[in-house]
Amino acid sequence: MTGLVLLGDEAIGQGALDAGLSGVYAYPGTPSTEITEFIQRSKEARERKVHARWSANEKTAMESGLGMSYAGKRAMVCMKHVGLNVAADAFINTGITGVNGGLVVVVADDPSMHSSQNEQDSRFYGKFAMIPVLEPATQQEAYDMTRYGFDLSEKFSLPVMLRITTRLAHSRSAVVNSDNRKENVIKLPTDLKQFILLPALARKRYKLLLSVQDKLETESIASGLNRIEAGEDHSRGIIACGLSYNYYQEVAAEAELKHPVLKIAQYPVPPELLNEFVKQVDRVLVLEEGAPMLEESLTGVLENGYQIGGRLDGLLPRDGELNPLLIKEALEIPVETPREVPEIVKNRPPALCKGCGHIDMYNALGGALKPYGPGRVFSDIGCYTLGALPPYNAINSCVDMGASITMAKGASDAGLRPAVAVIGDSTFTHSGMTGLLDVVVEQTPVTVIISDNSTTGMTGGQQSHATNRLEEICLGIGVEEEHLKVMNPLRKHHEENMLMIAHELAYEGVSVIIAQRECVQTASRRLRSQKSVKS
Repeated sequence: MTGLVLLGDEAIGQGALDAGLSGVYAYPGTPSTEITEFIQRSKEARERKVHARWSANEKTAMESGLGMSYAGKRAMVCMKHVGLNVAADAFINTGITGVNGGLVVVVADDPSMHSSQNEQDSRFYGKFAMIPVLEPATQQEAYDMTRYGFDLSEKFSLPVMLRITTRLAHSRSAVVNSDNRKENVIKLPTDLKQFILLPALARKRYKLLLSVQDKLETESIASGLNRIEAGEDHSRGIIACGLSYNYYQEVAAEAELKHPVLKIAQYPVPPELLNEFVKQVDRVLVLEEGAPMLEESLTGVLENGYQIGGRLDGLLPRDGELNPLLIKEALEIPVETPREVPEIVKNRPPALCKGCGHIDMYNALGGALKPYGPGRVFSDIGCYTLGALPPYNAINSCVDMGASITMAKGASDAGLRPAVAVIGDSTFTHSGMTGLLDVVVEQTPVTVIISDNSTTGMTGGQQSHATNRLEEICLGIGVEEEHLKVMNPLRKHHEENMLMIAHELAYEGVSVIIAQRECVQTASRRLRSQKSVKS
């Protein structure tokens, strides 16, 4: 055993490697990105030839992980919460197919939307799929639960979700790791029809999934991850899920609270455990990051009426992250007045980097659109989304990965001309290609600008599947060659770029313009690396 100081993400990566991981599949998405990057940097993973390449999107990652599990190996799939929406088709069905080798699905939720477009709570997906969900409170638990998750997965032949949140993913703590477990050998499923979800077979698999739910609840007690901690003050009981347990411990130590605590780290939570706990106390405060999922379920689980407080009754805010100050207020503990922030300290909003190709693309697009007026640009998720901010004010939508092209199509179908889609190269191969196919099939008048910086820039410069492939992909989808243009987004080319865009805006058909220039950050790192090699 050795001691390490790791991010929560890194603890999960190390836990997976030590559990005998054979492959990790993921698409970069904050706050989950560092899990895969940790494994990619691992010397041990390279020596063992653990698969650690990025996938095109979360759906392909989920399906690839299931394929490795089919072959008997242990696989991990990583994504952020909105990525689970993309993977949902495969994810939900894995509860019915079951698994062969252990399969752990790590989902990093982002309460307070630090880098996301919503606050969804992935535990609902786990409940909907009727699979075990683990929720660590510390980096050590993240490590331990990853290892346990693979064992649990193979014990019940089900995928296991490991749900974390931003603060745990991106904070560091000491972690003691255990001995390595050897990788599984290739072993095909005993039932070779297990993964065939034809209705007649799927109905049998679904009944099997239903039949194991009681055993999953029993396991939630037997594992020791859900536990009651005794307390002397029974005027209130605290049910703390995942990271919120840490916040309460901080408040309890400072205010010398002695309430009983039910620590929740594994789902499904047995009703008998909840009833056993609440019978000890006069009222209950439920602490959970994200939605009031457990709090809502209590009314249908508890045998008698209890006073339950939390996010539903306003004791805690319905949105945003929890923190010790919010918990103090819910417990009616006086909270010190926060210091006023000096005027000299100002928020610095995110901005496109100096010299970024997206800037010159937006400047050219803005010039070409002047005759038509505002409100015609549908954008997507990436660095270029910052084009929504001053001084550009260049885009009018950002909904989900790939929605730029399809929203532009719908607006064009409604009669809006011109309708423009702006999408990045990595987002295009993630989920933009199918939208372009819709546009091409119907020959909808849409101008698509693929702002190609040859990387997945927003999450730190990971490899993009689109690099050096965009022209061939677009031609293969059916874009006419005379309306597939490549431009160099530099200030010195502004006039010719503006004229190129203006020409395609006037075309009553499908046109694609690839604005191609390497990300200034990855270019800078590449040049530094080349210099260091030469020296």
